[in-house]
Amino acid sequence: MRPLVIGAIVVAGLAFMGVVVWGTLQGAEVECEVCLVFDGEEVCRLGRGESEVDALAAAHSSACGGNTSGMAESIACVNRIPERSSCPAN
Repeated sequence: MRPLVIGAIVVAGLAFMGVVVWGTLQGAEVECEVCLVFDGEEVCRLGRGESEVDALAAAHSSACGGNTSGMAESIACVNRIPERSSCPAN
């Protein structure tokens, strides 16, 4: 391939990635943090969403994501009430 074609492909790829990242962040207007204890371990995660409810749900899901193994533990974690949560004004 010629260098011009390779350069055009790289630029197009970077532009596509930029559009995807920009589009993803456009809908995220609220950011919240949720902290929960599961199996004796406290995990705090951030989540973003169009509303506070969406952001809290995303943060809760994220906190459970790396903290569980298997479907039963995942369900138990999602049903757990967070120790604390906050959505500071942006």
